[in-house]
Amino acid sequence: MFVRKGARAAVLSALVVLLLGLVSPATAQSQGKGKKKETPRGAPVMWREPTDIESRDLFDGPGGEALRPDTRRVTFIEQETGGYSPKFRVRDAAGRVWVAKMGKEAQPETAAVRLLWAVGYPTEINYLVPCVRIEGAPTPSKEVERCEGGGFANVRFEARPEGVKRAGEWKWKRNPFVGKRELQGLIVMMALFNNWDLKDSNNVLLATRNPRTGRAELRHAISDLGATFGKTGSGFIVWRITRSRNEPEDYVKSDFVEEVKRDGRVFFNYGGKNQDLFDDIRVEEARWIGRWLSRLSDRQIADAFRAANYPPEEIRMLASAVRSRANELVRLPRGSRAVGRR
Repeated sequence: MFVRKGARAAVLSALVVLLLGLVSPATAQSQGKGKKKETPRGAPVMWREPTDIESRDLFDGPGGEALRPDTRRVTFIEQETGGYSPKFRVRDAAGRVWVAKMGKEAQPETAAVRLLWAVGYPTEINYLVPCVRIEGAPTPSKEVERCEGGGFANVRFEARPEGVKRAGEWKWKRNPFVGKRELQGLIVMMALFNNWDLKDSNNVLLATRNPRTGRAELRHAISDLGATFGKTGSGFIVWRITRSRNEPEDYVKSDFVEEVKRDGRVFFNYGGKNQDLFDDIRVEEARWIGRWLSRLSDRQIADAFRAANYPPEEIRMLASAVRSRANELVRLPRGSRAVGRR
């Protein structure tokens, strides 16, 4: 069919407008996805001196009794993706939002958070609920322990408080504290917990304000401490996995400090991810965090595991092992000598 030149131009113009109308929203969306989110401004914080360490309540933890979830009614909001354990975002009877983690990681994470907070590190706020019914909850992605009334057993509730923005992750090898005592102490704590899952995606920046000064802060916290209180192993062997999580017997049987070199470096029995983080830990840095741990009473350490609903015998085992490891740090020798072999 013959189309006049002017008419053809009009048709082409109309097609261009139509195509732009169809493509531009997708293009804009694509461009939006490509934009890097800006990290909020604030003073970086990784550790703050716990001047009240002897009186800290390791049963209620960093949130205290006041922030405990009201579990008289808990309703499902949506599923949370990522990580080893199934997680739901939920709302409690007081209207507060939480992330409920189920499965094997819930208990060790609850205890680890309390011990980290006790010695001055910023943490999430969490609680362990022994049995809770979640209205509208779907079947979890993995099999988890259930309890009476169709509930879920040993569920970790992690707060999503107002005034605290999750501002992405921080990196173990690139952050404002590289080479500083507070980061080295945190790495030692990961060895003390046998946390073999040291990856950047398990870290979180919490943007908030200092309640005393009102200054903006970027708190460097670890958001996932579930791969703890088992054994770090030696990685993967052809026919079996040599790591474990939440296995108190594995934890208490594993070695902690392996050797102190003549140049003052401490080497730990660690077979997890990012092993090179442990290549330059100095005796004085390990002793520093050990001295803070040593100021906790036996009751406080046991309370961290009691809060995680461990049975009495496992509380005794785990608390004794943590105390023993803290003592190892404080008593580290100088010079080239193997230590910690049992």
